[in-house]
Amino acid sequence: MTDGLGLFPLPRERAEIAPGAVHVPGWLSAGRQRELVEACRAWARGPVPLRHTALPGGGVMSVRTVCLGWHWQPYRYTRTADDVNGARVAPFPAWLAELGRAAVADAYGDDGGYAPDAALINFYDADARMGMHQDKEERCGAPVVSLSIGDSCVFRFGNNESRGRPYTDVELASGDLFVFGGPSRFAYHGVPKVYPGTGDPAVGMRSGRLNLTLRQTGLSG
Repeated sequence: MTDGLGLFPLPRERAEIAPGAVHVPGWLSAGRQRELVEACRAWARGPVPLRHTALPGGGVMSVRTVCLGWHWQPYRYTRTADDVNGARVAPFPAWLAELGRAAVADAYGDDGGYAPDAALINFYDADARMGMHQDKEERCGAPVVSLSIGDSCVFRFGNNESRGRPYTDVELASGDLFVFGGPSRFAYHGVPKVYPGTGDPAVGMRSGRLNLTLRQTGLSG
């Protein structure tokens, strides 16, 4: 497929955006993306449905989220969704943990014993954004695995100290993998923009962006 000007687009190369932060374009095949889309649709129906998360200050996140294994609410994990319907969240499947281990091994050359036990699945419509934040509710420093499906977005990857500069903007497209750990595990990051209509309907989504983030919480019980 050409870029519309009769030219073939340059292939996107894997890159280390910061120490321990690795972008692997096109990591998921179209078939695997379709499987994940179908799984996400099932998880979104419950036992805890897809919802806009309410923030302590009264705001509401523009993305919609459903969780597996552990339920995330600002700013803690619980087994039950006390801020939604009180139900216990769906279990974290073993096959998704295997996918997470494969992602870390591909990014770093070794899976390092990665054992994810929670997933946050975020759905972005055309107007959704994610402000700069740290993933720091986990009690372990294992990497975060991020998988993108559907519309492309700008992923802003920053520093460990503040929400401001320096940061790097990375375009994440459908099928891309992004892993951040080590020195970059607690870097601020966010999504300031989604590009509507850039996804491939063949993966099972007419519009919007799915982002699956896998975490190892270090929690028990």
